[in-house]
Amino acid sequence: MITIIDYKSGNLRSISNSFKKIGYEAKITDNPSDISNAKHLVLPGVGAFGTAMKNIEPFKDIIYEHINDGKPFLGICLGLQVLLSSSDESPNTQGLNIFNGHVEKIPEGRKIPHMGWNQLKQTKSCPILDGVDGEYFYFVHSYHAVLNDTDNLSATCDYGFDLTAAISKDNTFATQFHPEKSGVPGLKILKNFVDLEI
Repeated sequence: MITIIDYKSGNLRSISNSFKKIGYEAKITDNPSDISNAKHLVLPGVGAFGTAMKNIEPFKDIIYEHINDGKPFLGICLGLQVLLSSSDESPNTQGLNIFNGHVEKIPEGRKIPHMGWNQLKQTKSCPILDGVDGEYFYFVHSYHAVLNDTDNLSATCDYGFDLTAAISKDNTFATQFHPEKSGVPGLKILKNFVDLEI
């Protein structure tokens, strides 16, 4: 079962519809039992880091258990950022710390938010990015992820600097862009994610 966590911070319906377009049903739920039984777990996210972490609190242990069990996990946009240790947006709030790193405001001199289409540059082999290197994806965000361990960086895009576009580690994947708003290449990423047998 593909399960999308409903923690009141995501564009849930469009993600669910995107899975439907590629032939899969995805369940949107805030039921801990349903989330615990997920085979593929998706954490979307739109909004502020601190609010998201507060809303994720009831599901934190389930998320850790899912990842520790080796089952596929996908974070999208803010769902990527909360996987890091901390964020400038909410200095007193700890992230999930699945990836060691910090979320920073996009540097001055660039248009903020970073909104619109940008080209993906893959930096390492990553199964969910198979077949999409060089494609364009839709971004909308004002903060960006800075990883302490660059081995977990899967792709960047050019925004006057190498902006983190995707990260991965073992069975855990996340994109700063929105696959569900990125046309055929975005659907390809979701299909790659569903096809994972880790």
